Amino acid sequence: MKVQYKPKRNLLGTIFQVEILQGMALTLRKLFSPPITRQYPDEKPPMYAGFRGQHALVRDPVTQDSKCIGCMRCVTVCPSRCIRIRCQQDAKGKQKVESYSIEVLRCVFCGFCVEVCPVGAVTMTELFEYASYDRESLLFDKETLLKNWDRFLEESAHDENYVNPFWRPRGVPEASLAASQRMKVPADWTIEGQFIGTSLRQPQQNGAITHTEADHA
Repeated sequence: MKVQYKPKRNLLGTIFQVEILQGMALTLRKLFSPPITRQYPDEKPPMYAGFRGQHALVRDPVTQDSKCIGCMRCVTVCPSRCIRIRCQQDAKGKQKVESYSIEVLRCVFCGFCVEVCPVGAVTMTELFEYASYDRESLLFDKETLLKNWDRFLEESAHDENYVNPFWRPRGVPEASLAASQRMKVPADWTIEGQFIGTSLRQPQQNGAITHTEADHA
């Protein structure tokens, strides 16, 4: 890492206290600049791709039920252990999700559950305006999570086929991703565009990946 030190002041700079004058000039410029305060709630903040908002279960447009297949990957990967799933087998021996709940007050909004879901059944929407006066209402059961999905579609410009391409693990080969996550993403989300510490992975013509030192000067 290269450390840059501030150049030493000369005699003229010491006498006239140039830093103070520069600070006062900056204050004066900002005094007459237009305000940047957002008048919330009349002015809504922009939502960026991959925003981690309210949890929801994606509703299957055919069955009108959750897409969840009960693979338990989200339960396994959750670091705060806030997801609970109970499954049962139907008459045909097929596994069916009986209950699905997320305790929002324990959630750390890491998004791992969305990343590992093989069918895109759980998502974190762009909704951020939700609050409660009691803890029970922030324990989202299956029906509440499905209603969250309906509300998200109603209040956004997305349709029922919405899948956020940024909800995928970075630097993972596309062939190993779930079908719902194989979407076009910026180059820095691919395995070739990843930074490893101070080294940059660069693909070669033969398909191998080498490391180029970036900052070891």
